[in-house]
Amino acid sequence: MSKLNEDAALNVFATFSMVARCPKTFSLGVCTSSAAPAVRSRVPHVEAEVGAIATQANTNLLYGLDGLKLLKKGFFPQIALENLLIEDADRETRQVIIIDKQGRTAAFTGKGTFNWKGHIIGEDYTVAGNMLVGSRVIEAMAQAFEGSEGKLAERLMEALEAGQEVGGDRRGKTSAALVVANKEQNGTSSFIDLNVDQHQNPVKELRRIFNVYIRSKLI
Repeated sequence: MSKLNEDAALNVFATFSMVARCPKTFSLGVCTSSAAPAVRSRVPHVEAEVGAIATQANTNLLYGLDGLKLLKKGFFPQIALENLLIEDADRETRQVIIIDKQGRTAAFTGKGTFNWKGHIIGEDYTVAGNMLVGSRVIEAMAQAFEGSEGKLAERLMEALEAGQEVGGDRRGKTSAALVVANKEQNGTSSFIDLNVDQHQNPVKELRRIFNVYIRSKLI
């Protein structure tokens, strides 16, 4: 396994994210937003029939890349996360949330991440954030997800909107992304990969793009 403290894999992404699973379709996904640019390029990692991971704070891509490899080998999310953390000298600066295809979850918020920081683990989801206006951000996201119905992509979009509505990242708004993967019954893969960058209201713009995408799929 690759070492987790390589300088090339590091970047600070204070943000709020959710990883989730649909127990009916077994879709897996991540929604995320940040005051930092290009959140899609680093935070969300998703593979159909494997799992979904968000790696943020002092972001290390290898938590996503190697984390999915471990899940694919059959590791439980908690064991996979522990394997990644034990090799990482900078683990207390990380924030990582994981869900696998069976809905098992794991989460870690390092002591060295910036306030407000924390995570919530619920049924078929985990939500986390750091450098937020307060705990109400992830609490609102959890409540929105638990109270929603329908396809996973819509439920994640609603959760992200709820987090932004109560304040989101305390530094401001810049980028947002939604990634959802599923393996269809005919063996083909379905993949939603939408992102917004350098925008004054990225979550609102992501909703607009999402709605356009959904309408195009219905034509």
